Order: sequence, then structure tokens, then C-alpha cells
Amino acid sequence: MSAKKKAADAAIVPSNGAAVPGRARVQKAYKIYIGGAFVRSESGRYFQVKDLGGDEPGLVENVALSSRKDGRDAVKAAHAAGAGWAGKTAYNRGQILYRLGEVMEARRAELTSELERSTGRGRDAAREEVLASVDRVISFAGWADKYQSLLASSNPVAGPHFNVSVPEPMGVVAVVAPRRPSLLGLVSAVLPVIVSGNTCVVLASEEDPRTAVTFCECVATSDMPGGVLNLLTGKVSEVAPHLARHMEVQALDLWLDDAELTRELETLAVATVKRVKKRGVAEVDFRDDRLAGLSSLTPFLELKTFWHPMGM
Repeated sequence: MSAKKKAADAAIVPSNGAAVPGRARVQKAYKIYIGGAFVRSESGRYFQVKDLGGDEPGLVENVALSSRKDGRDAVKAAHAAGAGWAGKTAYNRGQILYRLGEVMEARRAELTSELERSTGRGRDAAREEVLASVDRVISFAGWADKYQSLLASSNPVAGPHFNVSVPEPMGVVAVVAPRRPSLLGLVSAVLPVIVSGNTCVVLASEEDPRTAVTFCECVATSDMPGGVLNLLTGKVSEVAPHLARHMEVQALDLWLDDAELTRELETLAVATVKRVKKRGVAEVDFRDDRLAGLSSLTPFLELKTFWHPMGM
């Protein structure tokens, strides 16, 4: 075999890392996910992420670097999808989330591979996180038609009236996803928002945006309407402040260990009276089942109370 042929074969590596003579490796394009479509950043910018494990440690790939305009587009898509998603029956939302779990189950190998090479923790640890993430999606699918009964109430009042409180979605929620664990953390942050009828714009982990993009491929091939979940990749410190100022964002969910950035986002949210939920990632045990409990849904719900006269 000629030296030229040997050099060509050495560069030929498929997605599973094994050499296949005669075939070039297809590099994956990691785009952002807005309105149900994978698009490049309007700025044309990108940043690079390096493999920490897997079959090709040190491999560098390009990921879209989101801009302020991408953030506005994502909020616009989320706002447009809000009425349709909130208007679906709770049972239908549960079906859609269960379908997402099915798609993730079918793509376990790909999600495991993404985690393994992005975190360097090994295949067994990556597989365990994927399984825990699928289980969490299924748990939230089960909550879709149950939380209303637990949070609604009939309130005692004086006079000939019924007084009833019912939970309703807030609208568009901007989420800063946990840095680690990149998949289980993302699922634990996003699912409590959308299960109750909210839509969201999520900023993926800066350390592992590729797994988040692959997760959104599962979203795109499930039955979830476009715009319900929108994903941006890039620098949180660059895009999050614009989301915190945006008039059509009703709440912020901040999974951050950066106290200075958290304070900045809280301050910016004051002008538009946003609800802000914050927690340090280092303090959270993502294996805790309470992250899939009723208390995880309540920060993104509003109780609507109404009066109705009693009949004769």
C-alpha cells in the first residue's frame, strides 16, 4: 500500500470511532434549535469543543455561537407556540412527552456516545446518565394530567359564590441549563417548564453543548410542536442578559454557580417583573427524585382565582 493510501485510511473514522478504509468521516454540524428547525447562528460565529474521551480524544468540533438576534428569534418562536401548547389537553401533552422518552430510548447509544466523549467519564457512567434522563422524561410525562388536581382548590368564602383557584402556565421561560450533568441537568431543567404548558428558551451547557443539540434532535423527531423548546448554544454571559431584559420572557430559571452573573440577571429581570428561580448547581443532587416531583413544577405556574355565583 502506498504512503498516500495509508495516510488517507488513517484519517478515515466513522461516527463510532472505528476505522473504515475508503470512507471519509462525516463531521456533524451542531446548530441551534429554534421554532422546530436547526439553524445556524445569524452571526455566522462558532466556537470549538474538544473531545475529552471516547474513541478520538482531542478531536475538535465546531458549535454555533448564538447571538443576541438568535435569542430574540428564539423568544419570538416560543411566544408564537405558547397558545397552541397551553391549549392542548393535559393528556395530549403527556402523550407528547412520553413520545420524547421513546425517541430518547431508541437513541440511547448516540446520546451515550455524545456524553462519553464530551465528559470523559467513561461509557458506563454516560450510559447511566442517559437511562436516568429517559426515566425523568417519563416521570414528567406522567405529571402532565395530574398536577392540576393537586394544586387546584375550592376556597371557602362568605356569600353565595364559588371561589376556585386553578394552576395556569406563565408563558415563555428562559432557562440557563446546568453546566454538569449536561443531559440529566438539561432534562431536569426543561421538562418542569414545558409539562404545564409553558414554552422555553434554554441556554445549553457551555462545556457540553453537543449533547444538548442531540437531545433536541430527539425533540424534533418526537411529536412536540416547533417553538415549545428552543435551544441556544454559546456563551451564557453574552446571551442571558438579553433574555433577562426581554419583555416577552415571563420567568428566568437559573442553574448557575456564578454569583456575579446571577445577580446581574436578577437585577435586569426587575424592570419587567420577571419571576426568577435560582439554584447553585454544586448544591443539587440530580439523582434526587424530588427534582421530578410536584415542587419542581410550581415555580412556573400561576394560580388563577375566579368567583362564580351559586345557582338557585
